Amino acid sequence: MAKSAIEWTESTWNPVTGCTKISPGCKHCYAERMAKRLKAMGQPNYARGFRLTLQPQMLELPLGWKKPQVIFVNSMSDLFHKNIPAEYVAQVFNVMSRAHWHVFQVLTKRSDRLASLSPTLDWQPNIWMGVSVESEKYVHRIDDLRATNAHVKFLSLEPLIGPLPNLKLNGIDWVIVGGESGPKARPMDEGWVTEIRDQCRDAGVAFFFKQWGGVNKKKTGRTLEGRTWDEMPTVALQPALV
Repeated sequence: MAKSAIEWTESTWNPVTGCTKISPGCKHCYAERMAKRLKAMGQPNYARGFRLTLQPQMLELPLGWKKPQVIFVNSMSDLFHKNIPAEYVAQVFNVMSRAHWHVFQVLTKRSDRLASLSPTLDWQPNIWMGVSVESEKYVHRIDDLRATNAHVKFLSLEPLIGPLPNLKLNGIDWVIVGGESGPKARPMDEGWVTEIRDQCRDAGVAFFFKQWGGVNKKKTGRTLEGRTWDEMPTVALQPALV
């Protein structure tokens, strides 16, 4: 288990590492930069750098973590990448179902494959499913998410690189917004953020503002209109131990 500095989760678990770019939100991928550093440090799971790599030795790790955690799945990849076998995706879901004392947060940009595999997957209540949407061109991913059988559905609007004025939030439980960070970070307009926040408020959807981003994200912080916004879905974070 890797403790995470990501504000909306507690830990990360990577049964797959590496990815390929699919849309403009991937342009300055933080995971790609991190994978290169880990390879240079000799971390064995990153011997192939950012090339897509299954990590079957990592599959059952959450079953050994007895303390309930909120776990971001594949922070260093995308579970619905076309080159990950459907059988392997099912294995990941099987582990998440068996580790019912944890909450697992899965996030993808590949909503078309998510939609196609959804009927075959075991959607337990402790598995939260999200899609990334960086600009209006990619709002169709939300429709694909809405069509799944996930009990909790969320959006990661990060890196937000354009306005999203007409979000359809029916069936969505949670919205995360964040600006791009790191070298060459693209700017995010405050108006884009407040517009999304207001849409969430009108729809009764939990709103979480992660960061302004920029080259120095610690300096820019994460307050919006004088406060932080850390709303979570109105479901129990920890499922009952049964």
